[in-house]
Amino acid sequence: MGCLFTLQFVGAQLPSAPILFIATGLGVALDLTLRRWQPGIIGALGRLHFDEAVRQLLRDLLVVLGIAHLSGIDTVARLLMVGGLLACYAAHFACRALAVLVRRSRTLPVVTRNIDTADLGLSPAPPRLLLRPAHRMPLLQVPATLGMLLTAVADRAIWGLLGVGTSLVLLSGCAAHLATWLLPGKRAPGEERTLAFFQGWLDSYRPDVGIYFSGGSGTAYQANMWLSTLSAVAERPLVVLRERGMVQQIAATDVPIICVPRVAHLMLLERSTLKMLLHPANAPKTSQVLRIPTIKHAFTNHGESDKLSSCNPYAKVYDQVWVAGPAARKRYAVADVGVDDRDVVEVGRPQLAPIRPWAGRPDPDRPLTVLYAPTWEGWTNDPGNTSVLLAGENIARALLADPRVRLLYKPHPMTGSVNRRAGEADARIRALIAETNAERAARSDRAGRGVRSERGSLATPPTATDTVAAEPARGRGEGATSAEDRAELARRTEELNRLTARVFRPGADEVERMMRQSAPEPGRAEAVEAAMEAWRAAFWAAQPRDAHLVLTGSRPDIYSCFNQADLLISDVSSVAADFLASTKPYAVVNTSGLSEADFRAANPTVRAATIITPEAPEIPALLAAVADPDQDTLADERVALQTYLLGPADPPSLTRFAEATRALSAEADARRSRQTRLASGDSDVELPIPRPSGHRITG
Repeated sequence: MGCLFTLQFVGAQLPSAPILFIATGLGVALDLTLRRWQPGIIGALGRLHFDEAVRQLLRDLLVVLGIAHLSGIDTVARLLMVGGLLACYAAHFACRALAVLVRRSRTLPVVTRNIDTADLGLSPAPPRLLLRPAHRMPLLQVPATLGMLLTAVADRAIWGLLGVGTSLVLLSGCAAHLATWLLPGKRAPGEERTLAFFQGWLDSYRPDVGIYFSGGSGTAYQANMWLSTLSAVAERPLVVLRERGMVQQIAATDVPIICVPRVAHLMLLERSTLKMLLHPANAPKTSQVLRIPTIKHAFTNHGESDKLSSCNPYAKVYDQVWVAGPAARKRYAVADVGVDDRDVVEVGRPQLAPIRPWAGRPDPDRPLTVLYAPTWEGWTNDPGNTSVLLAGENIARALLADPRVRLLYKPHPMTGSVNRRAGEADARIRALIAETNAERAARSDRAGRGVRSERGSLATPPTATDTVAAEPARGRGEGATSAEDRAELARRTEELNRLTARVFRPGADEVERMMRQSAPEPGRAEAVEAAMEAWRAAFWAAQPRDAHLVLTGSRPDIYSCFNQADLLISDVSSVAADFLASTKPYAVVNTSGLSEADFRAANPTVRAATIITPEAPEIPALLAAVADPDQDTLADERVALQTYLLGPADPPSLTRFAEATRALSAEADARRSRQTRLASGDSDVELPIPRPSGHRITG
């Protein structure tokens, strides 16, 4: 870009019409190309205040300089051309100012999903070209630039005047069209009207139980895992968010979703019928909703493990802390962080219902499937948090070296977000898997050619190792990934995307998305669940049965991977605890530096696990024990630990969760009743003020 500007300057000063023409044309083409293919560079230039308007202005000034040196155009024509050019920039900046006003007018105090907003009279967003100057300026200024270049080459003012006039008409038209979004017909509703609508919706819908979530990009899974449970236990569920970008990250659901960014507007929930909120995560903005006294709050967390984050002192701000089983209750007691044991409620883990129980031995008709699901490095960057850094590659190599094994690698979605080295280690593990798959495919091809040829034509017989390794590869080519399976997966994917995908036109803003995402059709949730189950079956059927897989994204979900795995290798995280719902063998990697005895003592979750050290020498013996259940000495311990970590199987977790929901909602109702009686002057009200002894003060 710098070279092209320099060439423009040289062409204008020499003067040389060909150099000026070529350099300017290439400069415009480069700008448009970078905008399309390398937007990061354009963004960096903008942060340096060398944005699209400045770049185009510099180009046009150099062209004007070239015209002054190259042509004999009279003063009047030159003044008209320059004046028109300045008018183009005036129209451009007027459009930018209008874009700011339109964006502000379309930034609503409350954003919704799955709520009928017809009464608000929302309108579609303006075309993206009108709102984004980086798209508008280089493109609409092309006629003016081209016209002036032709004037410099042909020495005729008419081309420059026509080009500048065309750009002026286009830019002025953009500004005029954009201004219509500030007129009553298209203008978004104001704050007062939107809040009145929101309050009216709360009064008519009358929510009772909700989820409260605040978080950054990539954390939506923490709320998504509780959506099905919320739908099952609440009559009129609600999801309350605080970040606008999170609205579209929540998974497909029929539950009404509201996003209330400002605290003042969040306080409208105090006048609603909402009785309690579930909190899947601690967040700075959680303290804001805790100010609402009419709502009870239960901390459910998004997973339980032996990490310090699973007994965060912040948990004592909630009315209750809901945990899976006795292990978490003891974890809080041992941590001594101020959480009253009377406020800890054991509800199990309702989300684990889809996990199938262990059959007792691996399926002999398929390879031994190992799921390696390490956690991420965490905010503390402790080497003991994730095994990816110190042990990941060793574990992957040991598993990939065994021809019986099929590896499913599912890293935590936030891997590498804090520690760059963790991301690099993750990339190396993926490369190892790709390399092994390529080698297996090559061996399969060689084996296939050898089978098709006469036995006597083989120069040397395959070694025993080659033969064993080639068998799964040949199985892969013999139908495990048939055309029918792939077609079925494509069909199921299309069906699921149709039900769940939120596809909007380019340039759609939150108001347009809010308008399009009105109340869902009845039965959509059931249709999505059925489509998801069919997709899972089609996905696994379409995968080569011996190919190693790297699984990222939300599909397939971790519980679907559990059902495929014969063995889990993980870190100290909720993944290991959840996997115990199947009672299948599992292993936990110890990269903490502790001895095995101290590691087991510090982490009850690993009590029934095989402990793997960073060099991973334990892998061969572990695989042998999984393949032959007679060598599995931890089966009974896993069953006992399952109850300790996740609670009893009877009554079911969802039943216990529903009972806890009803009980805490009843406390919210009781408080409202007491406050109403107190406000009416009733002095005979029992006040629930706890003493250290547990007595209540009456009064």
